[in-house]
Amino acid sequence: MTGAQALVRALEQVGVDTVFGIPGGAVLPAYDPLYRSTSIRHVLVRHEQGAGHAAEGYAQATGKVGVCMATSGPGATNLVTPIADAYMDSVPIVAITGQVPSSQIGTDAFQEADISGITLSITKHNFLVTDAADIPRTIMEAFHIASTGRPGPVLVDITKDALQAETDFVWPPVMRLPGYRPATRPNARQIRAAAELIAGARRPVLYVGGGVHKAGASAELLRFAELTGIPVVTTLMARGTFPDSHRLHMGMPGMHGSVPAVGALQRADLIVALGTRFDERVTGDLATFAPHAKIVHADVDPAEISKNRRADVPIVGDCKEVLADLIAVLDGHTVERPAWLRTLEGYRRTYPLGYETFEDALAPQYVMERLSALVGPEAIYTSGVGQHQMWAAQFIGYERPGTFINSGGAGTMGFAVPAAMGAKIGCPDRTVWAIDGDGCFQMTNQELAVCALEGVPIKVAVVNNGSLGMVRQWQTLLYDGRYSNTDLRPARRIPDFVALAEAYGCHGLRCERPEDVDTVIEKAMAIDDAPVVVDFVVHRDAMVWPMVPAGTSNDDIRIARDLAPNWGDDE
Repeated sequence: MTGAQALVRALEQVGVDTVFGIPGGAVLPAYDPLYRSTSIRHVLVRHEQGAGHAAEGYAQATGKVGVCMATSGPGATNLVTPIADAYMDSVPIVAITGQVPSSQIGTDAFQEADISGITLSITKHNFLVTDAADIPRTIMEAFHIASTGRPGPVLVDITKDALQAETDFVWPPVMRLPGYRPATRPNARQIRAAAELIAGARRPVLYVGGGVHKAGASAELLRFAELTGIPVVTTLMARGTFPDSHRLHMGMPGMHGSVPAVGALQRADLIVALGTRFDERVTGDLATFAPHAKIVHADVDPAEISKNRRADVPIVGDCKEVLADLIAVLDGHTVERPAWLRTLEGYRRTYPLGYETFEDALAPQYVMERLSALVGPEAIYTSGVGQHQMWAAQFIGYERPGTFINSGGAGTMGFAVPAAMGAKIGCPDRTVWAIDGDGCFQMTNQELAVCALEGVPIKVAVVNNGSLGMVRQWQTLLYDGRYSNTDLRPARRIPDFVALAEAYGCHGLRCERPEDVDTVIEKAMAIDDAPVVVDFVVHRDAMVWPMVPAGTSNDDIRIARDLAPNWGDDE
């Protein structure tokens, strides 16, 4: 068979059922056998960035490897943003790109780009394949690398002559990855050392990141927290990994985290960090972060441990196995810490999440609250990046792992709609809502055409404040209200999101009054034959609080402008 046929056969063998992509000259040989595949569904997106984000949404919703495909040159470079996004958030995707014939590499041939070189720093690994015989083995290796250890994106760039050449297909091939041996079993000595610190701590906190969900360890986390009575904070990438409604859950930490979560970390004497990386959005000024805490840091990626904050007990291993081992050691050794829990409960009572209401417009936080109440915790929510992302993280209740899919590390505008499309295709029986801002929505809303044509009935809540909201908030607080190039001019309704939705074959709704919110959401929920876009026109001066200004200490958290919590005595 040809290399192209071998590629499609290999994808079938590794269990691929969906590919998001756009054909072009260099990758066209692969599209011919893909046309004849009976087990792989190809979703023709409208922009390669949409293909990459859809693969991410599919991967995060299903737990399987997402796949996107593009041609050489601009097709491949349009995948750079979602590849970088997947790398930052540890999302397992395989990006397959066509490349000019091997004899033309380096000649500045038509639509040539060194995509392997371009993505070297944003992929877990990448391959340039010039021999048809190497295609099956490379595909097997790519999927193995993407899905094992710390998940991440892998690029497979295949030259056009390799796709056209004939080869013998052999399956399964023998993988050649001599240097790739991800460690998943934690060291028993380190587990015992961590258990000793946990047993002796007076003010411990479980600092939970997205790696716990990636490891499928939500059940173990719940058991461990209840066994030890240790309060839990869940990062943006871990929302839902521990139930919001649980008495031990203190909320989300960081720049826009809750006061109980931020206060718990700052006053802890022990932080047990699980599948997280101490990024600056959580720690604030690193020199002042958790000044009295010892650190137990467990992560499957050894490069993350002590990278930002030195670990007193480093544990390299899969979080599911780490938690199982800690449970085994600590079972029967429960330590009561009533004073610590009373302190945090006091923060929670005194400083609940709140927001300002407006007489003449919707409060976006109210929209999130009503979505949470009416749509429920079984739905999957995706979000773009900015104020709406934070409001979705703060005011929607997450009770199930993997129900909030967003762009955390890279902060990619335009993520929500294609990610929702991928999530809905991967989980067709789940309700999927994309929470988007009017700025983000205008970057990738062309994928609504795909949703309409492919029968993917996602629902989109556009939080429309007529501006690039988060940047405008910073301009309000830090630049004395000088709104340089953040005004999207909402008064003229260009575009009219309802008309735009209908032009794309979707249902368009608009909501401008608090008393209409429930009715509009219920109407959107009742529509299941096509995508729905709801234009929620909200007040442009609504802000995200609490807030830790960038580069400052978490002790400087503000619950509103010029209003800080009174921490009182620790115990």
